[in-house]
Amino acid sequence: MKDDEFKDYFEAERVASSVRAVAEDAIKTGTKLLDVANEIEQETENAGAALAFPANLSINDVAAHYSPAPDEETAFTENDLVKVDFGVHVNGCIIDQAFTVDLTGENNKLVEASEKALENAVAAMKPGALNGEIGRIIQETIEGYGFKPIENLSGHRMEPFLLHAGENIPNTAGGDYELKEGDVFAVEPFATTGAGRVEERMTNKTQIYSLVNPKPVRLPQSRALLNWAVEERQSLPFSKRAVYPSVINSKPSLELALHDLLRQKILRDYPPLVEINNGLVSQAETTAIIESNGAKQLT
Repeated sequence: MKDDEFKDYFEAERVASSVRAVAEDAIKTGTKLLDVANEIEQETENAGAALAFPANLSINDVAAHYSPAPDEETAFTENDLVKVDFGVHVNGCIIDQAFTVDLTGENNKLVEASEKALENAVAAMKPGALNGEIGRIIQETIEGYGFKPIENLSGHRMEPFLLHAGENIPNTAGGDYELKEGDVFAVEPFATTGAGRVEERMTNKTQIYSLVNPKPVRLPQSRALLNWAVEERQSLPFSKRAVYPSVINSKPSLELALHDLLRQKILRDYPPLVEINNGLVSQAETTAIIESNGAKQLT
């Protein structure tokens, strides 16, 4: 692998490191989720990159896809286990990273389980390795700590401007995709005290959307949102915060546009994902490029 072929990834890595430092410093008991999300997203832009997806701040049994609403007042408490998942891109080259902050001080082992699973997974990644074998390593590592991996969440191959490019890195054994030199993967073990599966819940809390099938629309509100998504996001996810009030300055108009575009399957939505038995969940994630003799971890 020639470094100049991946220079935008390395620049995105630099930005991601800066963003992570800001996020780690910001998450404290009493701080509002909205303030932290805004800091993460503002630092991304200040450091010279763009958002690959909205900042996710998922607490306790919520594993993923929780992003604060534009007017949300929720604050972190001393009872929270917080998953911070954020993405930055430079010219479409995406760094996807996540870590867990334990404000309780009581879940160190659970946090360590996902972190160690990530470390072991990346160490095993190389051309010819099967994604299912990487999943087995993740599963055995997490189970060795006495927890369960979340079997219906996985890492994913990425391409420029495409967060999910098809092939995955599962969190359990199974899969026959052979990793190839030049592949870029987000690897993200999830460990839980619960049953090891998630489901969509709290659909009224959905804040994340992406463009999947652009086509002409009639409603002016829908047209404004669609045009913005095509020009600014391509297929990359966005939040309500990104478009209210800058693109659509009325909440009812925004909800009307979202409902219309979802109904026509122009957009898809991402409700929060919650562990089915309400178990606590930890997450660790990095981005890795497959090289000739291993994997280069970018975050």
